[in-house]
Amino acid sequence: MRVVIVGGGIAGLSAARALAGHAEVTVLDAADRVGGKLRTTPIEGLDVEEGAESFLARVPDGLRLARQIGLGHEIVHPATTSASLWIRGRLHPIPPNTLLGVPTDVLGLLRSRVLSPWGLVRAAADLVLPRTRFADDPTVGRYVGTRVGREVVDLLVDPLLGGVYAGRADALSLRATVPQLVPIFAEDRSLLLGAHRVRARTGPATTTSTAPLFATLRGGLGSFAARVAAQSGATVRTGVLVRSIAKTAGGWQVNCDRVGGADALGPFQADAVILAVPAGVARALLAPLAPHASAPLAGVPYASVGLVTLVYRDAAPPPGSGFLVPARAGTAVKAATFLSAKWPHLGSDRLTVVRASIGRAGAEQDLQRGDVELAGVAAAEIAQITGLSGRPVATRVSRWGGALPQYLPGHLNRIAAVRRGLPAGIALAGAGYDGVGIPACIRSGETAAHAVLRATRTAQGSPADPVGPGI
Repeated sequence: MRVVIVGGGIAGLSAARALAGHAEVTVLDAADRVGGKLRTTPIEGLDVEEGAESFLARVPDGLRLARQIGLGHEIVHPATTSASLWIRGRLHPIPPNTLLGVPTDVLGLLRSRVLSPWGLVRAAADLVLPRTRFADDPTVGRYVGTRVGREVVDLLVDPLLGGVYAGRADALSLRATVPQLVPIFAEDRSLLLGAHRVRARTGPATTTSTAPLFATLRGGLGSFAARVAAQSGATVRTGVLVRSIAKTAGGWQVNCDRVGGADALGPFQADAVILAVPAGVARALLAPLAPHASAPLAGVPYASVGLVTLVYRDAAPPPGSGFLVPARAGTAVKAATFLSAKWPHLGSDRLTVVRASIGRAGAEQDLQRGDVELAGVAAAEIAQITGLSGRPVATRVSRWGGALPQYLPGHLNRIAAVRRGLPAGIALAGAGYDGVGIPACIRSGETAAHAVLRATRTAQGSPADPVGPGI
């Protein structure tokens, strides 16, 4: 069996590894290296991420795969995850026991002093307000704001969602982005009482739990992607742009060009194809094959972000792992991570590494600045917020255009409809469909591998092997 995987990010590489021993796999990617948004590059002698800097440790797929490929000894957890919010010109600790900013501990919210007196009163009104009728999949902002008020949305939920999705709570799907709230939304009149019930049943699986929430690899997440690629046994071709996919009598033909047009590249023949690419790219490739199935992918827009890494000498940031900034503050920087404090393996006797995130969905004008200006703006705003006013000894700007999918209301139904209409032997995988985190992308890739193997062997009249998540 031959499988072509379009896209060499962690989703595509995970699919390739899941197919090892079951298929002859070719991975095609237009970039000059595999890994997608997993990229580790030295700055001032320190291996610092240019893209994702960690993954959720409480979702098992990332830790599982790292151990399976022999990198278990490289797993490290943060020294601190005590982040703050910059509100009314001051840094305030994020209230304890929140679900992506939604309070589950009223007393903790009161002590945090994040909300104004009116904001606290409005949040508490949720306890007595009658049940509110919503659409089946409201935006996070509409549901949370209706129940506990706009201050909770603007000062808590929006900054945290902005850090994960670069999106706004008033645009993002509740079911797709904060599934932890779905049981409360479906079953409870009160958001606060429902959150308390969930915590009582499941335990404090929130930002204050003692179990590690995040993890990374000492050698960098770029090495993680490279090891997955190596252990997949797949033929990996970079610098290859896939132009089209055509049905053949025996399966599929994947037509490609080399990036830059240096020389011709013949088509690849395959029994199955996995598209581990952004929704817009998948739509363009699928439109001639399945126009009705591919059309809903137009409803998955993407946001661009810029990450500015700043290295300081003989300077120390405030305590904690970093801070978030509500959009109403009007700053270009929406979040910053004190990398060398959060990850001790990045530490140096005299160097401090801070990384700022810039760019919100629908407001990417800050990213139109040049690298020098963008780094200067980030350094100035970090100095204003933290007092870290020394001149950086090194800076790096990493731009990720169209990097983060925006899960609009109805996203889950939209993607389910696309998958129902896909031709047999073609599957989708990646952040545009099943979740933006590394564990979600790993699971998505493995699930796609299982789907194409099952579909192809069923078509050939052979039993499918038990390939899929967790192998």
